[in-house]
Amino acid sequence: MKEYLRLLRFLKGHSGILGLATVFMLISTIFDGVQLSLIVPLTDKILTKNKIIIPGNVPDFARHIIDKINATDPMTLLWGMPVVVMIMLLLKGFFGFWYGYLMNDVSQRVMRDIRFRLYERIQTLSLDYFSKKRVGELIARITNDVQVIENAVSYGVTDLIRQTFTILMFIGIAFFIYFKVALMVFLIFPLVALPMQQIGRKLRKLSKNSQEKMADINAHLLETISGVRVVKAFCMENYEIKRFHGQNHDFYKLKMKAIRRTLIITPMTEILGGIFGVAIIWWLGRQVIQGEVSFGVFVLFFGSIMSIISPLKKLTNVHVITQQALAANDRIYEVLDAQPTVIEKPQAQQLPVLKEGIALDHVSFSYDQESGEVLRNITLDINVGEIVAIVGPTGTGKSTVVSLIPRFYDPQRGTVKVDGIDVREITLQSLRNQIGIVAQETILFNDSVRANIAYGRLDATNEEIKAAAFKAFAHAFIEKMPNGYATVVGDRGFRLSGGEKQRVAIARAILKNPPILILDEATSQLDSESEKFVQEALDELMKGRTVICIAHRLSTIKKADKIVVLDHGQIVGQGQHEDLLKVCNLYKRLYETQFQM
Repeated sequence: MKEYLRLLRFLKGHSGILGLATVFMLISTIFDGVQLSLIVPLTDKILTKNKIIIPGNVPDFARHIIDKINATDPMTLLWGMPVVVMIMLLLKGFFGFWYGYLMNDVSQRVMRDIRFRLYERIQTLSLDYFSKKRVGELIARITNDVQVIENAVSYGVTDLIRQTFTILMFIGIAFFIYFKVALMVFLIFPLVALPMQQIGRKLRKLSKNSQEKMADINAHLLETISGVRVVKAFCMENYEIKRFHGQNHDFYKLKMKAIRRTLIITPMTEILGGIFGVAIIWWLGRQVIQGEVSFGVFVLFFGSIMSIISPLKKLTNVHVITQQALAANDRIYEVLDAQPTVIEKPQAQQLPVLKEGIALDHVSFSYDQESGEVLRNITLDINVGEIVAIVGPTGTGKSTVVSLIPRFYDPQRGTVKVDGIDVREITLQSLRNQIGIVAQETILFNDSVRANIAYGRLDATNEEIKAAAFKAFAHAFIEKMPNGYATVVGDRGFRLSGGEKQRVAIARAILKNPPILILDEATSQLDSESEKFVQEALDELMKGRTVICIAHRLSTIKKADKIVVLDHGQIVGQGQHEDLLKVCNLYKRLYETQFQM
């Protein structure tokens, strides 16, 4: 019940539309009951000219109405009945249209809100969350899982309300006509509840497994399609096809298990309906033969009981849809309940333009308890205007150090300070607005060159964008593209070379004009010709800024005011190039093996 209430929370804010739709559903249901209650006895009276005979326990007002109908000429009733029926059909159709429209409106509003809340939450989470979750899995939460919720709202909630009204209406008619018989019939209904509950539990588990398997499929598709060059380069097409076939077949098997359990509900309810029908015919048929009840009243009672079977079947389907939705609901709330580990304090202050520098004071950091500490007792001062290079073997924590400065992560021990202020006391926006990052893996969006350069500076003019491209040595190749700055670069910049992508990224950083610049091996994956252009662009970008670079090329290191040598998460050397060659064996070895030109 608790999980179902959490699911219904998504309806919060739409109670007005839902309430109006519910009223329209109730009115439409009433017309269903009134139609059956009028047409069946009247038809019997008109066609057979026999009086309507009802059980003796019917209330006086109903008996008075029936007496008037019995006293009316059949021909008069024949002319009047079509008019009444048509009016009721028109009103029923009117209210039926509007409750359907309003319920679909509610479901689409709910889907819109869930998708927005999921995306909003994902954007607010810290980077450590994404190191534990696959991108394809998160996309599945926003697409596949939300679609399951939509079915629960658009069909499940609608049928839950509508069919409940219908069942109550026809139960009321049945009890109104023959209380004792109806009571005995409906005592049998709870017998079907237990197996339905068991089926529902199994369906919820199967649905959750299916949704997880769909997340695996999404992740596989995302990885292999975005990494199609690697797949083809290593001739792994058949391997990936087999992997996908396995995942796809597993999903098929889970869906078929759920379908088998869903389909068994229909014959169960039909068998139950058959039992009820036979019991009613046997019981009341004798009274019709004996003249104690008219045939029309018998048909009305029998029709009321039988009319419950269809909405009952729909309610069992609602139960199935709800169980599937609850499984999706759990997965959605896993994201919505996730909390960022990097949290901005309510009283955080704005950071003025950098004046003094950056300091890491006895900083230790680990991504999780299992992996151990990545950084241990790091103390480092970076003065304003300095170029600081960080070097060391792979896996020594170089990228982690620079990730702490824009506060992508918080250290477990120690502090990171900018101009003497702990970064945890600074607003994230004012901190990150002063930092530009050019990474080894260039991220471009499937948009125009202009939009990619202006990312983060939406107010930038065309002149400013072109000026940034000139400084990044990117203007020349951009102008040669089919649509110039309006050319769409493709998914992840697929249409650009590695060097061109880097220069667009550098233009983006130049346009931002940050006082602090972080270069994370920005030229490590480029060929010599591309590196020449990119290095010239980087030299332009580095002018007048405080630069922290993870060094890969000797040319970058020689320009550094300070070189920091990391080994196993600790600083083992710090100084200038010539001094480190004399006093730091690790730096000397790196220089001789990796940096020697």
